[in-house]
Amino acid sequence: MKQYVILAFCLVCSIGLSQDKTYTEEELAITKWIDGTLLSPNGNDKPNLAIIIAGSGPTNRNGNQNFLKNNSLKKLAEGLTDNGIATFRYDKRIVKQILKNNVDKDMMFDDFVSDASDVLDYFKEKDSYNKIYVIGHSQGSLVGMLSAKDKADGFISLAGAGNNIGDVIIEQVTKMAPKLGTEAQRIVGLLKQGENTTDYPDALGSMFGPNIQDFMINWMTHTPTEIIQDLEMPILIINGTKDLQVSVKEAELLKEANDQAKLIIIDNMNHVLFEIEGDDLENSKSYNESFRKVSPILIESITDFIKS
Repeated sequence: MKQYVILAFCLVCSIGLSQDKTYTEEELAITKWIDGTLLSPNGNDKPNLAIIIAGSGPTNRNGNQNFLKNNSLKKLAEGLTDNGIATFRYDKRIVKQILKNNVDKDMMFDDFVSDASDVLDYFKEKDSYNKIYVIGHSQGSLVGMLSAKDKADGFISLAGAGNNIGDVIIEQVTKMAPKLGTEAQRIVGLLKQGENTTDYPDALGSMFGPNIQDFMINWMTHTPTEIIQDLEMPILIINGTKDLQVSVKEAELLKEANDQAKLIIIDNMNHVLFEIEGDDLENSKSYNESFRKVSPILIESITDFIKS
């Protein structure tokens, strides 16, 4: 008798959970390397769609990397779809390559742009959506604005840099290790000219090593402020005051480059979209704290922009 009671209780719980869910979930393979998750709001035959592009590194569709789990992009997607906006988020191609032990050593920054363009083409051809927006987070902001041009109905930069990545690196290195700042400036100068070099300090090997130089050269050919000024679509630029990686100044540069864009600065929001009340230690720890909620102001701001 006890088993039947437990079974009935579980059945009631599962029915309740399914009724509470405001969307359906579908796994999609877009190309050989791009897999993602589509969330579609219930009761809307032709919703707006937001395509979410992840930031730097081997970042998956949920905003996570190995040993770093916060589910920030998953929570962003769910929050938007709860508000009636379809969302598609996908693993960067390197995620699948790592799983298959088949990492392309010749991978370029422009490959990420091609992937985002393929995703846009896939959904545009379906003609199932009212409007399609691109949300690019961090590195994904530049990827997003490059792919959105002439294809998307709107673009959202989320913690995206305004400066060229080479200049961003110089500033970060100089801030952390002033003695290396001059060296970083010299190396970036060479890379911007398309020149490789073996003359770099060991301390800067993770940024300028031989295996990554061609990728960085390719990345440095794109300057966000130059690209965003040519985007002829509604643009929303969002940054948080507690972002340890991308300062509010970067968002302001993007706004200056396109005065038609809307700029929103969210107090206490950090780089992984959480609101932090404490110091830098709490901020850094939050990158691996999946129990946290993404900023409600962020969800509200993007929802209002897309539905306006």
